[in-house]
Amino acid sequence: MMNSQYDFSKLSDSFQALIGNKELSFQFYDMFPFPVEIFGAKGTTVFLNRAFLDWNDVKDANLIVGIYNLWKDPVCLEIMGKKVIDGIFNGETVTFPDFPVPIYDLVDRSVIDEKPYESAYTDLFFFPIWDGDRLAYVVCVFIVKRMYQGRQDVVKAKEYIDNHWLDEFDSKAVGKALNISHAHLRALFKQHAGMTMHDYYKKVKVDHVKEKLADRNLSIAEAFAACGEDSRGAFVRTFKELTGMTPTEYRNSFK
Repeated sequence: MMNSQYDFSKLSDSFQALIGNKELSFQFYDMFPFPVEIFGAKGTTVFLNRAFLDWNDVKDANLIVGIYNLWKDPVCLEIMGKKVIDGIFNGETVTFPDFPVPIYDLVDRSVIDEKPYESAYTDLFFFPIWDGDRLAYVVCVFIVKRMYQGRQDVVKAKEYIDNHWLDEFDSKAVGKALNISHAHLRALFKQHAGMTMHDYYKKVKVDHVKEKLADRNLSIAEAFAACGEDSRGAFVRTFKELTGMTPTEYRNSFK
């Protein structure tokens, strides 16, 4: 999981400084450990870094580079909307959170033989690179937030819980959403995930509380409240059970 608070203007400035040397610019991005895709001004992919290829198990970049066009992709147009994509290629800096990666589309287009993961969600960060007054490139950085592998019904249950973590846990609601008997789903989940659905729900919620506690602009009470919990309530015990620390100790560990 990557830190979505990273200052990507540093990447933009570095690429801008290398604009006169395309080969050196792309070598620069190939060193980064997170996936990067670079588009030409008309929307066609011109570069994929090694992290992108490895993440999606793409063996031949030429199956995408010079062929794929974000502006003409009906899948991404449906997910992101034409207005957002138009803005990207009009030179706007755009952040698109929780993008559901259409990995199945790479299979359908014969770019890869099989899915390397069942599903994934990323934050996308697009920024323009200018050559004078002309848009030269658009760089897209993928910050992988969630990635799922394994049995499909268990993956779908995890996705449902991850997307409804602010709601009170209800195993029957998960089963109903997946059209599976919640008793059968409970057994499947425990067998394949190694924990109960309720334990997974508590882990997800604790992870969100930890993320909020890392924000020093929030008090501990505010961090818990943002996650639908009381910092003086029973969930504090759950937090300590899973982290081995009290909320105060966890926050102080960042000093």
